[in-house]
Amino acid sequence: MHHLALTVRDLDASVEWYGRAFGLTHRMDLPHPGGFAQMLSDDAWQLVIALHHHDSSSGEAFVESHTGLDHAGLAVPSRDDPLAWQSHLETQGVVRAERADRPLTQSPIADEPYGSVLVLRDPDNIQLELFAPPAADE
Repeated sequence: MHHLALTVRDLDASVEWYGRAFGLTHRMDLPHPGGFAQMLSDDAWQLVIALHHHDSSSGEAFVESHTGLDHAGLAVPSRDDPLAWQSHLETQGVVRAERADRPLTQSPIADEPYGSVLVLRDPDNIQLELFAPPAADE
């Protein structure tokens, strides 16, 4: 994946949250017809997220059951990484819950045959998953 582009309700709040939660820095402004975006990345430019505001947006929260994005899955190297992310996300206001089904919540880590998954929601309710592959000996 080269980058992830998301439409958000409050561009400033989302830039601030994604910056803190994922250690990203604002790199450039991206004006476009009918709106504006800001590009964020880590120092190595391995994680790039463009956050968009469209003038025509009605401002509703994200719902994955509508046509379009269901969720975005981000790779982490091992099962230890989702554990570290859980604590880090809590410091960023993402509370642990039985299910990540509302803004700024995170699920318990699910260990599945295909890997370990930590589900979380951003301030706009966009579902993100941190995915660690199964251990090599499994």
